Amino acid sequence: MTKLIFEQSTAGRTNNSQFLSTTSPIDDIPDGLRRKKRPALPEVSEMQVVRHYTRLSQLNFSIDTQFYPLGSCTMKHNPRICNEVAQYEGFSGRHPSAPDSTGQGILSCLFDLQEILKDISGMSEISLAPMAGAQGEFTGIAMIRAYHDARNDGRREEILVPDAAHGTNPASAVMCGYRVREIPTQGNGDVDIKALRATLGPQTAGLMLTNPSTLGVFERQIKEIAALVHEAGGLLYYDGANMNAILGKVKPGEMGFDVIHLNLHKTFSTPHGGGGPGAGPVGVNERLIPFLPVPKIVESSGEYRLLNKNDCPQSIGRLSCFMGNTGILLRAWVYARLLGREGMKRVADYATLNANYMKTKLERAGFEMAYPTRRATHEFVLTLKKNKADTGVTAMDFAKRLLDKGYHAPTTYFPLLVPECFLIEPTESESLEELDGFIRAMIEIGEETVEQVETVKTAPHTLPVRRLDEVRAARQLDIVWQGENGV
Repeated sequence: MTKLIFEQSTAGRTNNSQFLSTTSPIDDIPDGLRRKKRPALPEVSEMQVVRHYTRLSQLNFSIDTQFYPLGSCTMKHNPRICNEVAQYEGFSGRHPSAPDSTGQGILSCLFDLQEILKDISGMSEISLAPMAGAQGEFTGIAMIRAYHDARNDGRREEILVPDAAHGTNPASAVMCGYRVREIPTQGNGDVDIKALRATLGPQTAGLMLTNPSTLGVFERQIKEIAALVHEAGGLLYYDGANMNAILGKVKPGEMGFDVIHLNLHKTFSTPHGGGGPGAGPVGVNERLIPFLPVPKIVESSGEYRLLNKNDCPQSIGRLSCFMGNTGILLRAWVYARLLGREGMKRVADYATLNANYMKTKLERAGFEMAYPTRRATHEFVLTLKKNKADTGVTAMDFAKRLLDKGYHAPTTYFPLLVPECFLIEPTESESLEELDGFIRAMIEIGEETVEQVETVKTAPHTLPVRRLDEVRAARQLDIVWQGENGV
């Protein structure tokens, strides 16, 4: 089967049914803007295009086709009803520049989403503006910076980040002009309080924290951590990537956090992956409300409108052209409404149950847990360091072999402080049968590392693309197609 649509191209073949009609003659286009030669596009029929891209889609691993236990990514089922509602003509057909008066329906839905997120997060206000989790992080730290600047507290030049944090955390802090200092984690998975005390000072702007952490455990000292940061004059930032574990159970605002972002494409089951689309709303407590990004939806006497920079002079401003990734926000709103308050609690119940079930089964099968004395939250970390030492089979080898078994691999080599790690998150969407199938596959591969080492080390064997040279692929990436004439 050909992988490139260009390989099916035949000179002169076309599909006229897809041509756009136009009343504007080509003569209206200035000479300087006209093409001098035909674009290097494949000449194929509509049927060829449909079949080609359908076949390619069938080669992909996806949440719609396979179990996808990517730790910290929360790859769960995206209910189709959410997509259907978000595509209603009244939503999808509204121009983003239309006046508020003609968009009361969509604004009321998004305002309702703001109120829902306020409730589950325990924060005072929400802005839906950030269009991704990473942009939500940037927004949160930008508001922390604006808060300190408004107080003329220019000494605060450091953001503290645990060594188990997502890699985007320090990147967001640096983009906002801060130095980053790392806080170590203890052997039991908790933040090292002694090291934190020694690091806090008048230079501290804030601490970025995920709770539960990417180690798959709940930070038991969170109230003490919050008190220490606030006593030093800093603010506490919550990375909401792992909200799935505590949805409807505990609120970040009650833990002492000042600002949060929420990954709607994780917790609220909107489509994500491959760079987008996404949504990362931010929530703040009272002290940070003036700095929220615009636009922000407000309601007065049953009328909804968007606040802009004129309404919020201390706002950090706009993050995008319009009002956030509206299609994704609407999908999240439908999902939240389908669940209701009790349904959200069940998300956390089953996400946690599935993770602890898998952790226990794999542990009993002989796999080593990174934090064996701790109960898992929505995810857990196992380490294959002993397997590597005994057989030479690495976590990456295990991951590649899982593809042959019909399962996407968990997150590998993250968090960085766990050697040869698998970060496994089953989510609440998966059935018992699916969990048991993945466990059996892991056990089978474990047996193969003793009896068929080369089979594991050279996997995958059943996919169209076999084992790649990952270093070369990263450093010498070549995705440019060149035809016979180098075009």
